[in-house]
Amino acid sequence: MNHRRMSVPHRSTIATRRRTGLAAGACAVVAALTLGLGGGPAAADGPRYRSWSGMDTRNYAGPIPAKAGTVISSVDLDRRLWVPNTARAQRYLYSTQNVHGKKAVSTAAVFVPGGTAPKGGWPVIAWAHGTTGLGDDCSPSTHTRNPRDSAYLAHWLQQGYAIVATDYVGLGTPGLMSYLNGPTEARSIVDSVKAAQHLDLSLGRTWAIVGQSQGAGAALAGARHATSLSAGSGLDYRGVVATGTPANIELIIGLGGPGFPPVTLPAALNAYVAYILAGFTDARPDLDVEGLLTPLGKKVLTQAAELCYGEMADAVDGVDISTMFRKPVSSLPNAQAALTEYMGTPYTGYDRPIFLGQGLRDVDVPAPSALSLYAQMKANNQPVELHVYPSMDHSDTVLASLKDSTPFVSRIMR
Repeated sequence: MNHRRMSVPHRSTIATRRRTGLAAGACAVVAALTLGLGGGPAAADGPRYRSWSGMDTRNYAGPIPAKAGTVISSVDLDRRLWVPNTARAQRYLYSTQNVHGKKAVSTAAVFVPGGTAPKGGWPVIAWAHGTTGLGDDCSPSTHTRNPRDSAYLAHWLQQGYAIVATDYVGLGTPGLMSYLNGPTEARSIVDSVKAAQHLDLSLGRTWAIVGQSQGAGAALAGARHATSLSAGSGLDYRGVVATGTPANIELIIGLGGPGFPPVTLPAALNAYVAYILAGFTDARPDLDVEGLLTPLGKKVLTQAAELCYGEMADAVDGVDISTMFRKPVSSLPNAQAALTEYMGTPYTGYDRPIFLGQGLRDVDVPAPSALSLYAQMKANNQPVELHVYPSMDHSDTVLASLKDSTPFVSRIMR
């Protein structure tokens, strides 16, 4: 594993978004977490085949083009990493921007369906993946996909879409992935699609974004900024599908401290909190987030920067998050505004249709999170539709939503 410094000399300058009408949503999410909505040890996917496909980018130190979305190098993706219904696949390194506003690199995989591309090229779905971890060894383009994601992506390939799947900047490339930082993830997504246009794969200009869990938040941030970030590229952005969206979570993190939460959370939620704190610490070294933590908290922060999701969930299973803090998060200067700037999910400014899918049995991202976001979007007249799956959990919702998201994507891509 690569060992990462938890501070850097620069801070993000992304403008803080104004938040309104959040109190009810915050209370609902807190209740869902602290009342023990369910859960237990996170289920590991088990060992999966890993390959860098001849392009190990962890310590890339070459030139970075000034223009974001430029392909730096590409290789054929190891066939053992293909998802079903793939006819051709590549892995590529491209230029983008990190959380500190600096030139950086990210990697992505692109999967192309079989047959003859339609006139204008294959329409593109940008896949925003869920939580895999922050360590370089956790990058999805270097592993076989888990069975759920394989089936999900295979479905879209079967429907005649090419898949562009970013790893997000810092995951498998220098720097720390900025977990749940929407603006940075948005750039990774949009720049991956811009770069893929320059590969010899007959990709079209029409595209949409699809994401789950961490990727749902990334997908929505990408959707909010897709038109502006792709201006001048010729791309035609059409809309977004997001399932299990971690919205308004910054309100909960802002309550963290020696007395909160008052119960031990499921291992999955502990892992998410650790990843958020690691990403926030890296993004805002000026705030000295580490100064809030006990020795246990600092140990967990170090683990979060290295361990992939299954290992991280095991490492923090049974940990009382409140024992990680010696001071409350609220003691940081302008703490809530800083957290909102770092990880707030936008609920205004969308110019294309939004599909939100949520399982009511979701214990990883409890339903009040996405439902409060939907209420905020509707209050602000955003082009959103909500699909609720009463018997589905966080993972089940991904495939269950296809009966609704497939016609949605077909409609917006026409």
